[in-house]
Amino acid sequence: METTAYLARLGLPSLLGAPPTPEALRALHAAHVERVPYEALEIWLGRSTTVDPLDSAARIIRGRGGYCYHLNGAFSALLAALGYQVTRHVGGVQMRNSEPGITANHLVLTVSGLPSVDNPGGEWLVDVGLGDALHEPLPLIEGSYKQGPFTYGLRRSEVAPGGWRLDHDPSGSFQGMDLAPEPAEMSAFAAMHTHLTTSPTSGFVRVAVVQRRDAYGVDCLRGLTLTRYGNTSLSVTLDSARDYYAALSDIFGLPLDDVSAQEKDALWSKVHAAQEAWLSAGAS
Repeated sequence: METTAYLARLGLPSLLGAPPTPEALRALHAAHVERVPYEALEIWLGRSTTVDPLDSAARIIRGRGGYCYHLNGAFSALLAALGYQVTRHVGGVQMRNSEPGITANHLVLTVSGLPSVDNPGGEWLVDVGLGDALHEPLPLIEGSYKQGPFTYGLRRSEVAPGGWRLDHDPSGSFQGMDLAPEPAEMSAFAAMHTHLTTSPTSGFVRVAVVQRRDAYGVDCLRGLTLTRYGNTSLSVTLDSARDYYAALSDIFGLPLDDVSAQEKDALWSKVHAAQEAWLSAGAS
């Protein structure tokens, strides 16, 4: 993996060769969610992706993002290259009005061996692939944690013995996430990745979503509806392809330099048609 290029993408070239520390882990995590957006636009562009962490890292280095398998997969490879003790786990994101479970619809990470004053055990929950959730890692200690305008709960999982449960802020896009304690191989996510990228019931297939977390809130683009929430709250509808691509570039850091003009025209047509269908169905 091109570790130097990855760190440059995060704006942290000075961490090359630096020893693993809790402070450096926080900096890496925060930079990742701020600079590498949560997005699945490859689906809308008709492009296939893999869950291979090196494939994902290469795409991130080229200026794109991804969803959990890509973001946490690539981040785990970066952390390992920098000397961190990182472990991948099978997780399950619980949407609102659904049941919790270890469904493999999420890849989550833990890092060990990094004790600090507030975390003497040295184990951390690391997750740059939740879209509108964590800005920094959390100590793997039960409790309530405030990050900017949002508050998260961390407790033992009721559906994964020995695992953990993250309760999202009430304003978040999902209810919570459970993770199994055992280490996982990336092959554990292959079948669900195929489902999430191809099934008409998949949220990624139904709505083109892009999200970016920073210290003060979240930017979210669902279809053509751009919303900022956190310390401030506002929402606008993007009415033109020019505005749509300007928002992707200026707000989410997605200039889409790897997408041709013809592909952009087709992408805009698909997203616009999906928005119109959503409005005509009486969505609010």
